[in-house]
Amino acid sequence: MRKQANLVIIGAGIVGCSAAYHLTKLGWKDIVVIDQGPLYDTGGSTSHAPGIIFEINGSRAMCKMAQYTVDLLHDLEYEGERCWYPVGAIEVAITEARMQELWRRHGFATAYDLETHILTPAEVHEKVPMIDPSVLKGGIHIPSDGDGKAWMCAGALALKAIASGGAEFYGHTLATDIELENGNVHAVVTDQGRIECEHVLLCTNIWGSVLANKVGVTLPMMACAHHYAITEPLPELTHETEWISQPCVRHQDRSMYFRQWEQAYCTGSYRHEPRLVSPYDVGKDAYHTWRDDDFAVAIEDANHLYPALHGREYVSKINGMFVFSVDGFSMMGPTHVPGFWTAVGIWVTHAGGAGKSIAEWMTHGDTEWDMREMNVARFHDYQLTKRYIHLRTAQNYREVYDIIHPLTQMEEPRNVRLAPFHARLKEQKGNFFVSSGWEAAQWYEENARLLEKYDDQIPVRSGWEAMNWSRIQGAEHLAVREGVGLFNLSSFMKIVVDGPGATQFLNYLAANDIDKPVGKVVYTSFLNESGGIKADLTITRVSENTYWVLTGAGGGPQDLAWIRQHAPNNGSVTVRDVTSQFTAIGLWGPEARHVLETVTGDDVSNDALPYFSAKAIEIDTIPAYVLRVSYAGELGWEIYCTSEQGLRLWDILWEAGQRHGIIAAGGGAFGSLRLEKGYRFWGVDIHTEYNPYEAGLGWAVRLGKENFIGREALLKIKEEGIRRKLCCMTFDDPQAIALGKEPILKGDKKLGYVTSADYGYNVGKYIVYGYLPIEYAEEGTKVEVQYFDQHYTATVTAEPLYDPKGEKLKA
Repeated sequence: MRKQANLVIIGAGIVGCSAAYHLTKLGWKDIVVIDQGPLYDTGGSTSHAPGIIFEINGSRAMCKMAQYTVDLLHDLEYEGERCWYPVGAIEVAITEARMQELWRRHGFATAYDLETHILTPAEVHEKVPMIDPSVLKGGIHIPSDGDGKAWMCAGALALKAIASGGAEFYGHTLATDIELENGNVHAVVTDQGRIECEHVLLCTNIWGSVLANKVGVTLPMMACAHHYAITEPLPELTHETEWISQPCVRHQDRSMYFRQWEQAYCTGSYRHEPRLVSPYDVGKDAYHTWRDDDFAVAIEDANHLYPALHGREYVSKINGMFVFSVDGFSMMGPTHVPGFWTAVGIWVTHAGGAGKSIAEWMTHGDTEWDMREMNVARFHDYQLTKRYIHLRTAQNYREVYDIIHPLTQMEEPRNVRLAPFHARLKEQKGNFFVSSGWEAAQWYEENARLLEKYDDQIPVRSGWEAMNWSRIQGAEHLAVREGVGLFNLSSFMKIVVDGPGATQFLNYLAANDIDKPVGKVVYTSFLNESGGIKADLTITRVSENTYWVLTGAGGGPQDLAWIRQHAPNNGSVTVRDVTSQFTAIGLWGPEARHVLETVTGDDVSNDALPYFSAKAIEIDTIPAYVLRVSYAGELGWEIYCTSEQGLRLWDILWEAGQRHGIIAAGGGAFGSLRLEKGYRFWGVDIHTEYNPYEAGLGWAVRLGKENFIGREALLKIKEEGIRRKLCCMTFDDPQAIALGKEPILKGDKKLGYVTSADYGYNVGKYIVYGYLPIEYAEEGTKVEVQYFDQHYTATVTAEPLYDPKGEKLKA
């Protein structure tokens, strides 16, 4: 056993082997990979996984990772035996709702460059003759899907890593501890000896939390038992000579999948109550006790779709454990412990892409695909509690194949985080959704009274696009444009960066110049080394050496981790999360100044408090700090005060606003107001796969200042020019609709996909945004957006559509 290494990878399943292979490809040497089981059939999830890869996913990154995995495995052999079988796959529908969902998935696939075909029941039967077409509404065929012998794929990748001279593998070696020195990774302790190292990559999946907890890292996931069984040989398959030659099948209406297994058939089912297993109770392998009661309904459903299975005996039964996280995504990247990395919560489907991404991350500091959904630093503290982990992993198991509307909300746990004025939001009869644990309203039923006034400006929706939506959102939008609204901004993450080195440090992180006078608000991006947009936020200088960094709730933990990761350790800078200490209210609309003037003696005129400025004021008895910024694109302020005074702040503003027609406005109006104004939404319109010039944010970049992360990449991009651009488009058909992620087409050519979509109630048009090749980005260009099985014409339009000169915003 080695006594020293640069990197120790713990776990030699397919993820660990993929990571080792990709790291050696990028030039890493001195890697040791260990596993408690034998190499390479280690006994983990890789050993029992059926190996099916279904590439379609609503997440672009997940879809790309799966596509890459298919390409990676395609030609692999292990000890002369092929590892991958490109037989394709079919997802079937037995309900109209599922058939519509398959059209939506076809849209995802088209958007992400994955070939798919919608099939009739007869066409499904032609490809899989054992299926009864009479029970089907149709299906979708993914030709590049297939099935692999997972542990052999892992072995093949491991042998490539070994052949490179950069990695060594040791089986039957149990990691028992990770030693830290001065807070950094120093060694891995195993039952075969101790290995000093600078880096550790955890790839133990269902066991992941055991070692992570030892260094103070919580991974919010659980192992979950899952059943699949293989029949006796079937007469219908006696002619088969391959391990698998027929397409794999997913029957999501019944939470099942099927695949040929030589001359037999494999049936897998998620259709039973979750059987969660703590990582501490998993044991030495990933196999759990078989339960006939959990599989009984699966047999009935299998017989319904495959009549040939009726009465057949299942001769091999496996209840293997897979990992489920609290949000359905994996946990990858650097943790708060220097040198300790994770790549867990990953299935075979994404293992190749995960290995590629973690290798890029560890080598270059960024990745080809945006990893915000997989970043291990994305979690808020409440998501790391045992109760939350149990509830959410169980629900994700239940919903693994469900049709989930983009605006569907979790049922539990709720009321995890409440604004100080939450009682007032309830009085307004808010229709609440969860934003990073905070209860926020999409709309308020008390504003239904506004519908009569604005009825002719608010289109009617039906079907999928009307779910979890209300015309009241449009009324709130129009009322804010005309008068004034109060917005709940409690979920904004608030970070204080201070110290004598704060200015220099933040200027190193930010693309814009933040070395401005006290009281100046700067809109900026944080970039990665490739110039991709890592964060989108404002930085306000509140004193000579103190700054407020304000960012959205969804990306807040990652932004905080990024700041802390890069902060100097010489004591010149301190970083504090003060989110819970302060609350925030948005006061926006043309009447906003009239409301604020009523409750403060401080000068809030345009001369005293211009756009993108901030200052401390008194609102009645409340010391407040106000920022002259507005995500609604109207005159107004973000108003901050201590949390214990938040309720009083709301009441004071509410009372003062009555004569001006003030309303409480929800998240639905928030979204349509920002889109009408052309404001970008991080994680949707902008993320690490896009740079500021493509995103139309070049105005917030200062290449002339001292060095900052991503500057060299931006200099090159500016010199070479951009090849795509974020464009505003409006639908020609007033009945057209989109919700996001739909492909944008020109004839048969896929140009891009919809990043944001909503109705612009003031401009009277449906608005979509998406990145288009530069040759299609000219104003007036006609394109098509595919929404389910419909195609709608859209026209590229100059932006912003509302108040293009910013006169209302700067009034």
